[in-house]
Amino acid sequence: MKLANREEQIMHAFWTLGKAFIRDVIPLLPDPKPHYNSVATMVKILEGKGYLAHETVGNMNCYHPIIAREEYQNHTIKDIVNQYFDNSYPRMLAYFAKEQNLTEEELKEVLEIIKAQKK
Repeated sequence: MKLANREEQIMHAFWTLGKAFIRDVIPLLPDPKPHYNSVATMVKILEGKGYLAHETVGNMNCYHPIIAREEYQNHTIKDIVNQYFDNSYPRMLAYFAKEQNLTEEELKEVLEIIKAQKK
């Protein structure tokens, strides 16, 4: 389910826009901007993978995401935790606390977010 970098960028554009034509997506992509035909090809691939669907408006296709951003994030995080942290969320949090030099205040903020999610 992990997407290639450019596919993920395109999906982020669709998650931001909701329904959109290909021409609407291109300005949201990072430089260098890909050619319209390249984006159209990737959109068709994303549709084939089940990430996007389309409806025909006139003679053009208007695309929209089928998979929500949150669903993709959850799957991606689970893969990262499994692959790099032996399926241990505490190990992942410890890694970020150590490697990103989180302050005590930031760690408290993380704990508050976790507590709020539990309610």
